[in-house]
Amino acid sequence: MQKTLALQITDLKKTYSSGTDALKWITFDIEKGDFFALLGPNGAGKSTTIGVISWLINKTSGRVIIGWHDLDTAGAEARLWVGVVPQEFNFGIFEKVYDIVLAQAGYYGISPEVAKPNVEKYLRALGLWEKRNAASRTLSGGMKRRLMIARALVHNPELLILDEPTAGVDLELRHGMYEFLRELNKSGVTIILTTHYLEEAESLCRNIAIIDQGIIVKYGPIRTLLASMEDEVVTVELDREYVGKNLDKYTPVFDMQSADLTVSSNHSLDQAIQILQEEEYQIKSIKPKSGRLEEFFLKSTAK
Repeated sequence: MQKTLALQITDLKKTYSSGTDALKWITFDIEKGDFFALLGPNGAGKSTTIGVISWLINKTSGRVIIGWHDLDTAGAEARLWVGVVPQEFNFGIFEKVYDIVLAQAGYYGISPEVAKPNVEKYLRALGLWEKRNAASRTLSGGMKRRLMIARALVHNPELLILDEPTAGVDLELRHGMYEFLRELNKSGVTIILTTHYLEEAESLCRNIAIIDQGIIVKYGPIRTLLASMEDEVVTVELDREYVGKNLDKYTPVFDMQSADLTVSSNHSLDQAIQILQEEEYQIKSIKPKSGRLEEFFLKSTAK
């Protein structure tokens, strides 16, 4: 069965007037309904890619199709498909929360009467309804982030782009935002996420593209890419502090009664367990160390 694509990028190139090649013929697709992470170090080309998709940056060459609308020939239609949450707050600090979201609908040709139910819907969903008459400058950083999301959703876009949406948001509010985004994705909205919190991408997203120096260096399902790693770090919790030397080949990192062991085809977890049992250590738990995507990311970008 042929998959339906929300975004198709083919041979996308962006060269700035300075001569810098920000994007070097990148190609990738995002399936409709996906939760997709676009990752990369600072200056890798993420923001340029997002800028091209959201019509803020003119590409040098290549093709971008949003839904079935070519950005070159049906730009107006393509824009209706997209909602963008940028990194920086870009609304009037003296404007009321409700007015900010309502005004955004007008940019898409939606009348206030039609837009008002959506304004209320998303302000309530994001916990901002009680603040609807407050000036935006009075909101906390987390509330401002949620206001940006409500504004991006008011015209019911098919594709939502989130550029560092949880930067500066405390842990509790961040997890609340995760649940909202998961439910939004379940409803059929395709989401593109850029983030420096790699555990966030690993938790939320199904597919990723890693960009480095304007080139896509890895692309595909997260599970498949992580499974391709030659080694993995697992945390083994013991009944007492380890003092032996027989685990040295696992390049262990010790923390009191636990040890992070790097296992591979040559140094398997079963062999490590056998060593510990022979040394009469009791194993209380074994679990993969969090941050596997971070490890994969660092190896992929040679950082």
